[in-house]
Amino acid sequence: MLTQEQIRFYHENGYLGVEDVFSDEEIAELRRVTEEFVEKSREVKESNDFFDLEPGHSPKAPKLRRLKQPHVQHTVYDQARCHGRMLDIVAQLIGPAIRARTDKLNMKSAGYGSPVGWHQDAAFWPHTNEDVCTIGIAIALDDMKLENGGLLVIPGTHQGPVYHHHQNGYFVGTIVDPRFNPKDAVPVEVKAGGISIHHIRMPHGSAPNTSGQPRRLYLCELRAVDAWPLTGIDGDWNKYNDMILRGEPTNRPRLEAHPVLISLPPAPLRPDHHGGSIYETQSHVDRDTLVGLLR
Repeated sequence: MLTQEQIRFYHENGYLGVEDVFSDEEIAELRRVTEEFVEKSREVKESNDFFDLEPGHSPKAPKLRRLKQPHVQHTVYDQARCHGRMLDIVAQLIGPAIRARTDKLNMKSAGYGSPVGWHQDAAFWPHTNEDVCTIGIAIALDDMKLENGGLLVIPGTHQGPVYHHHQNGYFVGTIVDPRFNPKDAVPVEVKAGGISIHHIRMPHGSAPNTSGQPRRLYLCELRAVDAWPLTGIDGDWNKYNDMILRGEPTNRPRLEAHPVLISLPPAPLRPDHHGGSIYETQSHVDRDTLVGLLR
């Protein structure tokens, strides 16, 4: 459980790192299954509904950068996103009734892991209130740190605006706003088995992995049951409520005043892209721009 100081830190700064949430045995099993999926990706030639591939991926040298909806593909990930101790921690920050949104496993292999440009989750999926957060479970073979492309945040900026994420009239999934300055960015460093938590409005990103160590991070997006997506519910009523991890359904969204950006219109899908990935969304911005923003 969190201390009052940790709770205060999260609300004031918009993020939190918590060590030793998952046991060594749980992390070992997550690693084992993850490595199995990397092996399976050798058979995949292009990105699809589950596998998002790095440029240069091949059967001999698999470069899997994201596994989409891991909880659908293996029970070990579903167990991780429903982990009792993790949900106890989240409940202290957003309330006891918790609904999942989606999940993904981002992988930055040694020496070439792709960067993720500065962005705010609130720009991708705004809700009726902001009791929404993203949980990162560090399952890397090595600890999550700055050198291997770990998460970067800017303390306190979750209390600021939702920045402009559109370029040439299209949503590009990256902050392209002259008001934005990442000079006060800090890394969220946690050891394997720990978790990072960041607020839906927190600007965050990560640099390329230029180290000799991998960084794999399982990300779960969680929200209060009464936080409803402004772009509509995920599927029908029953399917939407199947996403509740704790608590009971409600058809009364809690409305709170906060800045909102809708991620429309989307940039045209390129012929060689499958869609459904922040990497592909951000590919409409020059790669050097992405890297430069993270320096």
